[in-house]
Amino acid sequence: MEQREASQNDSFWLPLLVVVLGAFAAILNNSSINVALPKMMSIFGVSAEDAEWILTAYMLTSGVVIPVTGYLGDRLGTKRVYLICTAIFILGSVLCSLAWNNSSMVAARVIQGIGGGAIMPVSMAIVYRIVPREKIGLALGVWGMAAVCGPAIGPTLGGYIVDHLNWRFLFTMNIPIGVTGLFLAYILLPEGLLRQNLKFDLLGFITSTLGCFTLLLALSEGTKEGWSSYYIVALLTFSFYALLLFVIVELNHDQPMLDLRLFKNGVFSISVFAGSLITIGLYGGVFLIPLFTQDLLFLTPYETGLILMPAAIVTALMMPISGFLFDRFGPKVLAVAGLTLTAWGTLEFHNLSLNTSNYSIMLLAAVRSLGMGLAMMPITTAGMNTVPVNQVGRASALSNVTRQVAGSFGIAILTAVMQNRQVFHYAGLADGMSINSNTVSLLSQLKGYLTYAGVADAGGAAMAVLEGLVAEESLVRAIDDTFIVAALFIFIAIPLAFLLKKPAKKIEAP
Repeated sequence: MEQREASQNDSFWLPLLVVVLGAFAAILNNSSINVALPKMMSIFGVSAEDAEWILTAYMLTSGVVIPVTGYLGDRLGTKRVYLICTAIFILGSVLCSLAWNNSSMVAARVIQGIGGGAIMPVSMAIVYRIVPREKIGLALGVWGMAAVCGPAIGPTLGGYIVDHLNWRFLFTMNIPIGVTGLFLAYILLPEGLLRQNLKFDLLGFITSTLGCFTLLLALSEGTKEGWSSYYIVALLTFSFYALLLFVIVELNHDQPMLDLRLFKNGVFSISVFAGSLITIGLYGGVFLIPLFTQDLLFLTPYETGLILMPAAIVTALMMPISGFLFDRFGPKVLAVAGLTLTAWGTLEFHNLSLNTSNYSIMLLAAVRSLGMGLAMMPITTAGMNTVPVNQVGRASALSNVTRQVAGSFGIAILTAVMQNRQVFHYAGLADGMSINSNTVSLLSQLKGYLTYAGVADAGGAAMAVLEGLVAEESLVRAIDDTFIVAALFIFIAIPLAFLLKKPAKKIEAP
């Protein structure tokens, strides 16, 4: 019979802060790397396509590792797995800081992804095993701060380091944090209970690895390669059959690696599905807002991070508050209110223009984050609270891998929408200008200014300037349209929130 790993009377705050530290370090590091890619391209002498593998390698590795974390936590104990993951993450950080070319960096990021990718699901399982169920809302609110603050703070910190320090510090700063976390985890985390009679689901591991790897690779490369290209179609076809075989194997295995039977639990299924929709909306903002501020307003990553910093602070404050309220009132009211606010805030971003002030972006992002902080934790906790303690590790892995795929899917589909709408708006604006008499006058004025400035081919230069203005405006309109699509995903999640119920305070395994 499964037992709790910590007494109801034990203080869980110090162990909780330890796992929050580890999760935050992993997410912060991965979200701060994006701004360093141009620097690495220059230093390593590689193209953008090659440098993108520094990000893709970590993402793919995480997607492959997450499904097996549930089994490892049950077989070896969650504390031991957490220590191993942290040690691997530290090793990967050391190797990244010593990388001498792009290939060595990609290899080091694979190692870092093994540890970093497993930390989130393992740390969630630890939280559920050390915190009494009647206090789990507040505890998960504190834990969830790492998940939402990391992506917001990462670009700001990364931009500052790249601008004012050495890019290698992005990785070396993980070493003292990781070592400290490793030591504290060894001292403070309770020993995990072991289930010695478990058998490793080898076929499930192979099929999930192949399926998740090819699916995530297709989603990350689809926009660049073309969704109808043979390469992407082959990846998607292979992933479909691999994951179909995975589902068949898991449903017929007495000890599956990922227990898909958990989806028979209605509240858990609603929680995972709604959480995936929110993840798409969240990634939409993380992807679109920096694109608008940096490519159209010409702000630096550091300046963009400063604009988004208030939103991160709002979310950080709201997560434990929503957890506190969850423990008293349940998930429904909080989730509905939070999702409505998040959807409205996301939809309001469709009014962005080149005249939009930084303050307006900052305010809208903060409102959006207020709703996100209010909704995310109750939705996640409502589902996990219906899972017996002995299945928490498997449920955490299932939830995290689903959201990993949802995040990649979100970026892929929103990128495709943005590119298609940009082409549409460019064609419409170009056609409109071709029949507009004002265009001739504008071209004439531009040509006159450029001629006066001494430009040789003033006519060609004037046309290039005009085409640049059209392209700029078409991108603005495309981003606005994409925010509408991102908001739709969150609106779809609102009815699901009405189905969430407050479960019994404590659910023990049979």
